[in-house]
Amino acid sequence: MKTFALVGRNISYSFSRRYFAEKFAQEKITDCQYINFDIPTIEALPALIRATPTLVGMNVTIPYKEAVLPLLDQQSEELVAIKACNTIKIGSSGQLKGYNTDYIGFRDSLVPYLKPHHNRALILGTGGASKAVAFALSQLGIPYQLVSREASSVALSYHELTKEVIQSHFLIVNTTPLGTSPKTEEFPPIPYQWITREHLLYDLIYNPEKTTFLAKGEVQGATILSGYPMLVLQAEAAWKIWNSEQ
Repeated sequence: MKTFALVGRNISYSFSRRYFAEKFAQEKITDCQYINFDIPTIEALPALIRATPTLVGMNVTIPYKEAVLPLLDQQSEELVAIKACNTIKIGSSGQLKGYNTDYIGFRDSLVPYLKPHHNRALILGTGGASKAVAFALSQLGIPYQLVSREASSVALSYHELTKEVIQSHFLIVNTTPLGTSPKTEEFPPIPYQWITREHLLYDLIYNPEKTTFLAKGEVQGATILSGYPMLVLQAEAAWKIWNSEQ
């Protein structure tokens, strides 16, 4: 029996465990199980790994995508650049190699909707998820501007989002948790009145499928995308890594 796990905190709701349970059932994969490692701190992870000898791979979610990095023995080339890990493969001698498949999921779910005028992006949030989005946009040749609650040398504050800024960035990506169930009434404080039909709004949140951020963009005529397709694509990329010979 091979064991896979999701590492996170307060993850009883998690997409990953449900997704892989359904995948194993549908594809008649009988020698695999997927469990949750719901831990209060990242320091609890090494003992869980030692106590689970059949463990061969892990997904990592909030709030440990960056905190897990010091525990890794190796990092993929993409992870070195992104500095946020969401996939770990455990080698035959127990070594941990980290990867990021979030950028793959985001990139591959976004590309079918891109139009020539989606040539500049605003990334709302500066956490681990934003790093994967930024890496994917760089791969696609799309310049981006980070937005955070407080202005910094690398980020605009929400207060600095003028009409000119909004209407010169036709791709807006929410990487914050604002609007996640059960707090579905929350949303990033951008000036939605300046969103147009030319805009593409992408929310990494998948529960609910249509966040308030997306709903407010839809009212303005924007194209909207939820985070669910990204989750499926990043999960399948992780599955491929776990089952590769590398």
